Amino acid sequence: MPTRTSADLYAGASGFSYPSWRGGFYPAHARPADFLGFYAERLPSVELNTTGYRLPSAEQFDRWAEQTPPGFRFAVKAPPWALRALGDFEARVRRLGDQLGPIRLVLPGARDEGLLTLIRGSVDPELRWALDFRDESWQGVDASPAVAVDDMEAEAPFRYLRFRDPPYGEAELEAAAAQMRPLLEAGVDVYAYFRHEEEPSAPRYAERLLQLATTA
Repeated sequence: MPTRTSADLYAGASGFSYPSWRGGFYPAHARPADFLGFYAERLPSVELNTTGYRLPSAEQFDRWAEQTPPGFRFAVKAPPWALRALGDFEARVRRLGDQLGPIRLVLPGARDEGLLTLIRGSVDPELRWALDFRDESWQGVDASPAVAVDDMEAEAPFRYLRFRDPPYGEAELEAAAAQMRPLLEAGVDVYAYFRHEEEPSAPRYAERLLQLATTA
């Protein structure tokens, strides 16, 4: 793992359970049950999207935590109903313990100040929330105490970035790393995830970004 700066860059892929990554990122004969362990040997974080569709059991969260080392982080996607049963949702994801990273909440609709007020008054401020605004009407909104996904200027101790338009060449990864270095030096953690593809390009991009951003 690359040498860390004063904060951490948690770069990874959007998911890990892909058989097509065998022979490229995972050993050729790796069992699906072992994918996460192999993944966590090489990358410090993963974005879980499956949690946004059906919340896994408490035991599943326990297994994920057990399969990853100290310092690893899971970014968890919240399901649409999370705000209606926030206590249950937060209790479930806390099973990850110290491996729990940010929680991403997708907001697909138009700007709604009432909804934003509800979120601010409902979520546990001790957890890191990233709001994934999908409508342009939210542009420029103050998401604090959460952060808006892909907002590099947020007033928060972390950033949440999603890279959705591969392929990424060396120049593009270097440009992204150059934006991250001042944040890391200032003590701001950065979570960055690359979109899954059939080829294991996402974890390779993440590995290269870690090299570029955390070395002088």
